Amino acid sequence: MKRISLTTWIFVGMAAGVVLGIATPGFAKQLAPVSNVFLRLIRSIIAPLLFGTLVVGIAGGGDMKQMGRIGGKAILYFEIVTTLALFLGLGAVNLVRPGDGVTIQRSAAEAAVPQTQTTFSSVIEHVFPTSIVDALARNDALQIVVFAFLFGAACAAIGVKAEPVVTFCASLAEVMFRFTRYVMYLAPLGVCAAIAVTVGSKGVTVLFGLSKLILTMYVSAILCVVFVLGPGLILFRIPVAKFYRAVREPFLIGFSTASSEAALPLALENMEGFGVPKHIVGFVIPTGYSFNLVGSALYLSLASIFIAQAAGSSLSWGDQLLMMLTLMLTSKGVAGVPRAALVILAGTLATFHLPMEGVAVLLGVDAILDMARTAVNVLGNCLASAVVARWEGYKVGA
Repeated sequence: MKRISLTTWIFVGMAAGVVLGIATPGFAKQLAPVSNVFLRLIRSIIAPLLFGTLVVGIAGGGDMKQMGRIGGKAILYFEIVTTLALFLGLGAVNLVRPGDGVTIQRSAAEAAVPQTQTTFSSVIEHVFPTSIVDALARNDALQIVVFAFLFGAACAAIGVKAEPVVTFCASLAEVMFRFTRYVMYLAPLGVCAAIAVTVGSKGVTVLFGLSKLILTMYVSAILCVVFVLGPGLILFRIPVAKFYRAVREPFLIGFSTASSEAALPLALENMEGFGVPKHIVGFVIPTGYSFNLVGSALYLSLASIFIAQAAGSSLSWGDQLLMMLTLMLTSKGVAGVPRAALVILAGTLATFHLPMEGVAVLLGVDAILDMARTAVNVLGNCLASAVVARWEGYKVGA
């Protein structure tokens, strides 16, 4: 008898979560600790797994010149796909106009989302850790990547004397991959609880108030996968069926939990199993979590123009293009901030003198929108690692 796959169990968990949320909303809300325990276990994996994988990849097979080339290719790819996603969202929101007919009520809702000013210099400073212990404790993927990159390069330069350290890191990575497998046994239960809490607390009625925006986001997400991410599969000759099998579980976990972190360990493991070398997968995917937020870029362009439409503000095409440029620059390097997309959106609204109350309007359905943008983010980063590997001449999906 064929064993039921983890993917199938996750689908079952999602369906059960929806049923529980609708039938017993009171009980569903009480399942939050189950979801939180699963997410905590996942987050406990990230720092040691990232550190071990990247150090071994660089010390064992990479060098500074090669990693610099890989970084350059990754950043170029990131910028192309996130810019395309921004303009796809801009086109969709102008075509459908989901903000028409939605009235933004003036209130004290501006305090609903924390305000932060993100500048280019602050992003650059944030990349470099003052303490690796602090970066590991906060699961700051970008800072861990930078430290592990330099640490691995130092191990490669020292050579034989660094072998015990590299061996330890290799063992650490293997142990954390096995740890991930154990935690994944809880995935269907964690997913069920996460979905149940969302449906139970928000209610099905929340879907109807802003249904036009939700539908626009989900259709745009599908178009983004097909027309923004899809060409990468074709141009770099990545086998679609095998890639689908590698990404379906991280994708579903990202979608159901609305947490990119929850999908990261499995994404690293599956893409390495897909044939992407350790030093590429360990560098590209975590870096992409800050610089390759395709789903978030799509959402930000939709949400910002939606609020302008709901507020009755008539933005010229020039203003809209300037807003897209602002979003492209300010959305980098802040993936670790809770509700990062809303923080960036709030800053952009203030820049263009749009009502901050629009953020409060979106808060009601943000959990549903977050599921779509997180899933696309996860898929985009998995694809980026495969694209860079093919660009470097490696055979993937064999």
